[in-house]
Amino acid sequence: MSGPKICFVIGGPGSGKGTQCEMLVEKYGLAHFSSGDLLRAEVESGSQRGKELNAVMKEGKLVDMDTVIELLKEAVDKSHAANPDKIILLDGFPREMEQAKKFEEKVCKATYVLSFDCSNETMTKRLLSRAQTSGRADDNIETIKKRLVTFENATSPVLQHYLKENRLVCVSAEDDKGVIFSNTCKGLGLQ
Repeated sequence: MSGPKICFVIGGPGSGKGTQCEMLVEKYGLAHFSSGDLLRAEVESGSQRGKELNAVMKEGKLVDMDTVIELLKEAVDKSHAANPDKIILLDGFPREMEQAKKFEEKVCKATYVLSFDCSNETMTKRLLSRAQTSGRADDNIETIKKRLVTFENATSPVLQHYLKENRLVCVSAEDDKGVIFSNTCKGLGLQ
């Protein structure tokens, strides 16, 4: 049996990566994990680790990278054991080069790195539109600007690294979600 087929999914806030992941799961039954969802699930489980994570998050601190990698590894291992041929989407991961290195060192190499390319203008427009219904505190113009700068600075080295290794699949995220989905499927060889 070969190792898991990991697809890192990278895109700025409002690029539509979550929507595209949901569509891939619905059409192809792919596994889909985000570190945030895994952290919240661990807290809700009431485990000792969940209690420790809850305490860290309540203080507004970031959970250490090793713990995030450990949670991802557990999810990947479980998913791969159940469905060894399915691609596993890691949504919004890695956020920086150190995370990518650590994951590939402790878990496995990513088969693909899917990057949703979208202009800051389009992402801002989408996030402000989402703010009308989301109630999210980070969907305001000042925070959006900061999030976009942080995203670009942190992920640019990640994208350059995987481009050099020929594992980067870039998809324009400027179109409507149906066109983006079609291009995503082509990029991953699913059509």
